[in-house]
Parts: sequence; C-alpha cells; structure tokens
Amino acid sequence: MYKRALCFTLALIICFWHPLSVSAATKNDAIKQKQEAEKNLDSVNSDIDDLSGSKEELESEIAAIDEELVDLLLAVDIIDGDISEKKAAISEAEAAYEEAKAREESQYNAMKRRIKFMYEKGDNSYMELLMSSQSISDLVNKSDYVERLYVYDRQLLLSYQETKEEVLVLKEKLETELHDLEELQDDYLSQSEELKAMIAEKQETVENFEEQLDTAREKAAEYTAQIKEQTAVIKKIEAEEAEAARKKAEEEKRKKAEEEARKKAEEEARKKAEEEAKKKNETVTESTEAPAEEPDPYSEESPAEAEPAPSQSYDPGNSSKGQEIANFALQYVGYPYVSGGTSLTEGCDCSGFTSAVFANFGISLPRTSYSQSTAGREVSYASAQPGDIIYYGGHVGIYIGNGQIVHASTAATGIKISNALYRSIITVRRFV
Repeated sequence: MYKRALCFTLALIICFWHPLSVSAATKNDAIKQKQEAEKNLDSVNSDIDDLSGSKEELESEIAAIDEELVDLLLAVDIIDGDISEKKAAISEAEAAYEEAKAREESQYNAMKRRIKFMYEKGDNSYMELLMSSQSISDLVNKSDYVERLYVYDRQLLLSYQETKEEVLVLKEKLETELHDLEELQDDYLSQSEELKAMIAEKQETVENFEEQLDTAREKAAEYTAQIKEQTAVIKKIEAEEAEAARKKAEEEKRKKAEEEARKKAEEEARKKAEEEAKKKNETVTESTEAPAEEPDPYSEESPAEAEPAPSQSYDPGNSSKGQEIANFALQYVGYPYVSGGTSLTEGCDCSGFTSAVFANFGISLPRTSYSQSTAGREVSYASAQPGDIIYYGGHVGIYIGNGQIVHASTAATGIKISNALYRSIITVRRFV
C-alpha cells in the first residue's frame, strides 16, 4: 500500500516537472541564441557606423570640393564677360589711337605745307605783306595773324600728340589687364579640372564604401531577424509561465481596489459630515474697516518698470584698423603667387594672402575665397574702406582706398596693386 502511494506521488511529480524543465531549457537556449545574435549585430553595427562615418566624411569633402568647383566655374563665367569687355575697350582704344594718329599726321602735313610756302616765298612775302598794308596798324594786324596761325598750328599738333599718347597708355593698360584676366582664367580652368578629378576619385571610394555597407546591412538584417525570432520564443514562454500569476494578481488587485474604494467612500462621507456641522455652528463676520492690501511690487500685477532697450546704430567699422591692415598688406607687393599657398613671403594665393594678412591682426578668415565672400558683413562698394575684402567670383583682394586693391593676382605677376574695378565686383565684405 505504501509502495503504491509512493509510485503515484513520483508519477505526479514527473508529470508536472517535465514540461517545466523542457520550457526552461528552451527559454535558456533562446536567450543564449538571442545574446549571440545581439553580440554579432553590435559588431556589424559598429562596422556600419565606421563605414558610414568614413562615407559621410568623404561626401562632406566632395561637397566642399564641389562648392569650390562651382565657385571656380562661376569665376570663369564672370572672367569671360570681363575679357569680352576688355577686348571691346581695347578695340575702342585702338580706334581712338588711329584717329588721333591720323589727325596728328594731317595737322603735321598742313604745317609743313604752310612752312614750305613761307620758305619758298622768302622775304618777298613780307614785302608783299608790307606793300598790301593800308597802314601801320593794318601791317601789325597781318603780322599778328601770321604769328597766331603758327601758334594755333603748333598747339593743335601738340594736342593731337598728347591725345595719341594718352590713348596709347590706356591701350597698354587695358592689354595688361586683359593678359592678367586670361592668365587667371587659364589657372581657374586648370584648377577646375584638378577638382573634377578629385571628385571622381573620391566618388569611386564612396561607391566602394556603399558596397561594403550593403554587405554589412544584409548581415545586420539576418542578425536582427534572429533576434526577433528568439525574442518571440522567449515572449511566448514567458507569457505562458506568467498567465497563472497574472490571473491571481488581477484577482488580488480587484479585491484590494474594492477595499480601497470602500474606505475612500467612508472617509469622504465622514469629511462631508464634519464640514456641514462646522458650517452650521460657525458665525461669519466681515470687517468693513480692514485696511486695503498694498500691492505687491513683485507680483505680475505690479511689474517693475522696464528699462528702455538700448538704441541701435549702424557700425561703420574700425576705419583706422582697416587702414593698418591695408598698409600691412602693401608691404608684400612683389612677393610670389603660389596656388594653395598661405605664406606672405614664400608664396600664397588670393585667399591665402587675405587670410595671412588678417591673421597678423588676430582676425581669423575662412580659407577659400567663396567662404570669405559670405563671412563678415556686406557693405556697398560706394562705402568701401581700406581693409575691406572685395570678392570678384573665385578671387579676392584687399581694398586700399582710392579705387585700388592689393591682391595675389597670378603666378606671372605675384602680389600687386590693381584698379578695384578691373573686374566685375560680386560683394564687398567688412571684418573690422
């Protein structure tokens, strides 16, 4: 009898224990597999972050180079227009020079004919002049006429000669500026080709990163699927294990809520009875002589008097500091132009020159000409002061006053002084 009861008890224990053991083993396996998949996913995500970071860095570099390329191409377009204008101005100067030269030759030939006529006539002309004169005053007037005719011829000839020389100087100046623009255009085109090559090379690297990212994302998707699968298994097991406990907890919660509701109703009824009793036994008196409350100076109804906002005025800039910057920049006229350079003595490009000059005064400028064109504050060319930076599209210079700039022009001319209007101005920026 005892053995039979013991066997029955063991059978019951085995029946209840076996499913729990299987469930616990399955749950542990699922947790282990999930942890392994999470570990692999973290590793893959770290690789993705590294690849994405490198890709974003390259894309940022490409964007910066592309911005510089756009600026260069804009500068090339602007220089095309400037070159056309210079050529037209040179043609006009050449026509003016030929016209002045023709007038000079015509006047010179006329003078030669008159002089030759007077020489061939010799003293007889004066005798004829004397004999044909009606009086001394008539003689003096005719002599004065001859003298004034000679002076007029001479002055007219000199005027034509001066005009010819002025037009020649203007033509040579325009040709020099045209040469600088053409050289600058060639330099910009060369730089743009280099930038295009850099963009193509970096774009190819980005595409390689994209292939690696695709592979890593596929692995991440596999590990994520494994995690979701094991999570579902774990949740199902936990839900089955928690079902009985949940029902018991809900029953206990219901009973507890009923007890709390009963106690709360009793407490509210007690408080309500006490308040009604208090109102019946309480005599309320209002005093009419109570002093009025003084307003609280710190309340919202009595705000402290606001201080007036400071008036704003236009800042014309530090003209003396700008003059110092301009004077400092002029010291380096004649030093070499080097593409990408930033040394005032060893060589620099246009934006390298402006950056180095302003750095001497503790002012940090962006490195490229395009970035400098959006920094500082904009002023009109009419109100430009020494020390302002003039941006022409792909090129910058420092305004020194009197319609002139100092700038790192080209490899052939180096740092030089030029007319501020030798090219079309895009914007004028002030930093002091």
